[in-house]
Amino acid sequence: MHSEKNILLIAGNYYPEPTGIGRYNKEMTDWLVDNGYNCTVITTYPYYPHWKIQPPYSKKNWWYQKETIQTKNGNAITVYRCPHFIPKNITAKTRIISDISFVISLSFILLLFLFKKKFGYIMNVTPPLAPGILAVLYKRLKKAKFVYHIQDLQADAARELHLIRSKRLLGYILKLENRIIWQADVVSTISQGMADKLQEKTKRQVIIFPNWTDTRSFYPMNAKNILKELYGFKATDKVILYSGAIGEKQGLELMLQIARHFEGMQNYKFVIAGTGPYKEKLEETANALHLKNICFLPLQPEENLNQFLNMADLHLIMQKAGITDLMMPSKLTNILAVGGLALVTANGTSSLYNMVKNHGIALSAKPENEQNILDKIEAGLNTSHENIRKNARSFAEQNLSADMILSEYAKLAFNSENH
Repeated sequence: MHSEKNILLIAGNYYPEPTGIGRYNKEMTDWLVDNGYNCTVITTYPYYPHWKIQPPYSKKNWWYQKETIQTKNGNAITVYRCPHFIPKNITAKTRIISDISFVISLSFILLLFLFKKKFGYIMNVTPPLAPGILAVLYKRLKKAKFVYHIQDLQADAARELHLIRSKRLLGYILKLENRIIWQADVVSTISQGMADKLQEKTKRQVIIFPNWTDTRSFYPMNAKNILKELYGFKATDKVILYSGAIGEKQGLELMLQIARHFEGMQNYKFVIAGTGPYKEKLEETANALHLKNICFLPLQPEENLNQFLNMADLHLIMQKAGITDLMMPSKLTNILAVGGLALVTANGTSSLYNMVKNHGIALSAKPENEQNILDKIEAGLNTSHENIRKNARSFAEQNLSADMILSEYAKLAFNSENH
């Protein structure tokens, strides 16, 4: 195959991780391979969002592994897995060590590729940030085109959440990010707000490459009452759902405080479904508060996720105040596809807020503003908002189709005539 059709993806997350960046990386490479490209992936062993190596890889993750993964259409993707350090106690320091360990193990695989066939494109999806250094090195040595896709502005988020307090270290990380970006032939990110911040910081042109959904797998279902009973709730219960990774940036502690205000209303059920480093801490806090109207469920399998999302009366998409333009919650795409009613916390100046307001696809509340969120939950549960549900599904069909988004991106990012 011509080198211009050969893509080498460096990604910290990949299949079979069920949520987040890993899921999008796999769906992207599937689409590319099924549409005539050849994709090779260098990645880690699957660990997210559990922060623990998952079966069947958990007993053989101490060394490198090469495997072939099939797309749904039966086409092959070659995957190289690298060992790396996965912290039990997740802090800014241990995450940096984890990223560095991936870069070190990745460098040995990439060294071998210098003596193999040339890839026309090397693509790095960040976070993590550090592997971009090696992508730049490969570009220079092999004269490949470098595509840099940014899912989270990780360094900016760490600063806003005070996860990294050393100004010197933050300055170094931001300088490294800027240098990687300036070496890229194509820079892309998932929202207009993130693109604006990148352009402000780096003066580079940035392509918008939004996250997508499969509107054939995720769609509205009737009989919500029956779906609730499938998950152990009463048909008359009002289910307020958060489903996804459970980490610090979501600010889910506030959800527990909100649940306290509704303790007298027995039919209001707050559900946190998923896994992540902060789940155990949240469960301990909920027990200490003696909350009876909140329950924790495991991450739902892909085949059940459509009916699970359809069960909810209201979906909560929580984010802390300082980071609403530093990342775009990927879970929103599937909620829109099922015609769900979402309550999104977003600053009034953010691209997330503007998207929600301009298209009428969700309710919004001020981040970390307890009273405002309480008022919006009441409004969401006591009005049908059928227009918002219809707008949400329509928006997903018209703007979030995987085939449409990936087709457009492939033209912009993997077309040598555009560089």
